[in-house]
Amino acid sequence: MSSVNGNAPPTILVVEDFEDNRFMMRRLLEMSGYRVIEAINGEEAIDLACREKPGLILMDLSLPQLDGLAATRRIRQHPELSNVPIVAVSAHDTADFHADALSAGCNDYVTKPIDFDQLEALLARLLPKGSGQ
Repeated sequence: MSSVNGNAPPTILVVEDFEDNRFMMRRLLEMSGYRVIEAINGEEAIDLACREKPGLILMDLSLPQLDGLAATRRIRQHPELSNVPIVAVSAHDTADFHADALSAGCNDYVTKPIDFDQLEALLARLLPKGSGQ
């Protein structure tokens, strides 16, 4: 049961261990009108997702402490987060990586370097309507 506040921008959780990548994604997403929160590893991603209930999660797959696939599986165990779209983000563009991400509970997959126009179209498709951009 998700309530969409038409005045509040959707919150996106960016899970990325490299600061430069996090900074770039945050800036581009904020410029597009999203609220951005950040995690640097899988454990932090789970904690933030449970606390903040983001509208969407961009999950790097290669993370310290707990990788993105394990973090996604753990996030999916929380009933209140079971329908939050999770997009896998990886430099690896192989069928195996795609299949692993989808079986872990990711809704979609984007490769690095991120094509921001492609990401914008994906966000528009996955996020609830009514976010006054």
